[in-house]
Amino acid sequence: MSDQPRGLTGAAAAERLKAFGPNTLSKKRGGFVKKILLWALSPISLMLLATAFFSLYLGKAADFWIILFLFFSNYAISVWHEHKADHSVEQLEEKLTIRVKVLRDGVWKTLDSALLVPGDIVELRVGSVVPADAKIIASKNLSINESVLSGESLPKEKRDNDTTFSGSFVTTGSATAEITATGKNTYFGQTTMTIERMPHKSALEKDILSISEFISVVSVIVITVLTIILVLANAPWRDTVVLDLSLLIAGVPVALPTVMSLIISIGVFELSKKNVVVRRLASLEDLANVNLLLSDKTGTLTENKIRVEKIVPFVNLPEKDIMTMALAAAPDPDNNPIDGAISEKARVLGAAAPEIYDFIPGDSERKRSTAVIAAQGKRQTVSLGAPQVIAGLCALSSATRQKLDEAVALAARDGYRAMTIARNPDGATETNMEIIALILMADSLRPDAGATIRFMNQNGIAVKMVTGDNIEIARKIASELRLQGPICGRDCVNDAALAEKFPAAAGFAEVLPKDKFALVEFARKSSGSVVAVTGDGVNDLPAVKAADVGFAVKNAVDALKGSADIVLLSAGIAVIRDAIVEARKVFTRLYNYSLYRISESFRVIITIAVIGILYKTYPLTPVQLIVLAFLNDVPIVSLAFDKVEHFQKPAKIDSRERFTISTLFGLTGVANSLILFFLAKNFFHLSWPIIETMFFLKLTISGHMLIYVAHTRERWFKFLPSKQVIWATTLTQGLATLLAFFGIFTEPISLSLILFIWIWAFFWMQISELMKVLRDRLFVQS
Repeated sequence: MSDQPRGLTGAAAAERLKAFGPNTLSKKRGGFVKKILLWALSPISLMLLATAFFSLYLGKAADFWIILFLFFSNYAISVWHEHKADHSVEQLEEKLTIRVKVLRDGVWKTLDSALLVPGDIVELRVGSVVPADAKIIASKNLSINESVLSGESLPKEKRDNDTTFSGSFVTTGSATAEITATGKNTYFGQTTMTIERMPHKSALEKDILSISEFISVVSVIVITVLTIILVLANAPWRDTVVLDLSLLIAGVPVALPTVMSLIISIGVFELSKKNVVVRRLASLEDLANVNLLLSDKTGTLTENKIRVEKIVPFVNLPEKDIMTMALAAAPDPDNNPIDGAISEKARVLGAAAPEIYDFIPGDSERKRSTAVIAAQGKRQTVSLGAPQVIAGLCALSSATRQKLDEAVALAARDGYRAMTIARNPDGATETNMEIIALILMADSLRPDAGATIRFMNQNGIAVKMVTGDNIEIARKIASELRLQGPICGRDCVNDAALAEKFPAAAGFAEVLPKDKFALVEFARKSSGSVVAVTGDGVNDLPAVKAADVGFAVKNAVDALKGSADIVLLSAGIAVIRDAIVEARKVFTRLYNYSLYRISESFRVIITIAVIGILYKTYPLTPVQLIVLAFLNDVPIVSLAFDKVEHFQKPAKIDSRERFTISTLFGLTGVANSLILFFLAKNFFHLSWPIIETMFFLKLTISGHMLIYVAHTRERWFKFLPSKQVIWATTLTQGLATLLAFFGIFTEPISLSLILFIWIWAFFWMQISELMKVLRDRLFVQS
């Protein structure tokens, strides 16, 4: 149109971008100096530095430099891993960048929303997230959900010249709008820029952190008791303080934050390679526990490559003329698969779109799109939508109604989706319309859908199809997928007998958005299921938010992608299977780490307490304790890359079982340490420096062998760790052996004594393996 605004020029937009900055609220990560300060002021860092300077104060300059070297080495490793994690997160964020249709230089272009500036003209459609504060210029049937700002769940009707705010989203209609504020200058930006978002931790993360707190408290109690004993034994107070700090470093799980963040970030990175974007990290644990998937049909179980298979005319018009009218009511082939199918069929028939005077887009409430067109020298109204909706706009004779019902039923039995096109040849209103034709469409089943559903069923996940399509179409798809059970209509959703029908149902058809939400709520609260649900439109928002894990599928609208826990960038149900498998791996790695960490801490703390009480000392020097702690960190961090057994049921924390096996492993380690100590001191009568070296080597080798035992329910030699863990344990055990042999930080010991310690550690590794047999007898595996 001649009066249509041309928008900003590219040069003007570039100048405003410099003046206002990018349209984003993301904050830059802290600089290098800030990271150093934060890490240096952590409790562990302060303890390490205190130990180093106490050693210097006592005249042990070598110990001081050794501890400082270990301190900065640990920092370098932490920064490196953090950089890798940050980089992967930035890559993921780029995949979720919102793209906006912008009028620049008089031409509509699709741009990154971060490039928007005040004065830009943008186009908004159903599902579009409003990318910045804007003033409505022109609108059709427009309503916008502003719950992110006001908390009000109902959409608000918007008219020309009204203001809409960044972060809200379009629920019905369409509009063009002029950007008035961007980034931190928006209403949403001014509200949120001063608020620090607190990361939500999953139950497993909280569980492991509580373990860390428990271990730390027990370590402090044991060290306090040991300090009192040493003071009463007149031990030098300066040596006692250094020893206490060293024991605290050895007892507290120093690598816990690094391991947890690594395990989770590696899981997220692995999912990103499979085109899965995790927006809420805690959802990984929920996903590991999912036992019910309520899946959309279109695009998830089917290809979402809709094509027009057949045209059933109701009036004497050529197919080309019918598709000409259909084109007017389907103007968005790039973003709407139904419009795309109609456009392709029209192209084949040589049909061209007529002149359009007005257009009202379809939505979940109207279930039709409407266009006012120029035809036969006058204005006519054309509507395209669901048969039952279009029929309500027409004055049908009983014969025509019967013909329509029979045609729709036959199409459904054959697996077609029927769209009805009608017209009012005498005006611009949807009254007294006549049905022109049924347009029958088909959507092919995805080739991997059946195998994926069987895989999920075998792995403890029930799959139920939830679709708004005709019940006969749903039955045909369910039959092809071999989904067991009946397909229920939407009347079942509010049926008092839903509790009886739900478990056996293969799916639900002809459901509305509120029905999908009701099914999610019922499954979570009444059946106790951990529910995942997929969605693609604004109407799916309530269900996606209500589910334990909400998926936004590949072609989902921006509003849903912004609200979902996980966003799928590839189509189909197979990618959901991949996400669940990876989530279970993350869960298992965290669980195995907690199991190993409890066992090791139990062993060290109890051994410290017993030997300290009996002998008023501990057979490790402060430097040996610190070196031991850092040698333990390497294989512990490598657990983030460990391969895990595939569980054929949803993951679940069994705290009682874990505590039992951890205690059994820990008691085995205590017996190992105490028996070796008594043999070395009272039977072999070795000197105290030699005993210290033996203990240093034994604790390193034996502790790292426990990783092989603890990471699997199988016999350790039947399921070895990943190559990263094997290399890490081999490296640290070899390094500890060299330190013991050459007398670095230790008194040198002979090769025969080193061989004895290796054999001793391997023998006790088999005793730990027997503890799993005892565990299995105590806990019947389901």
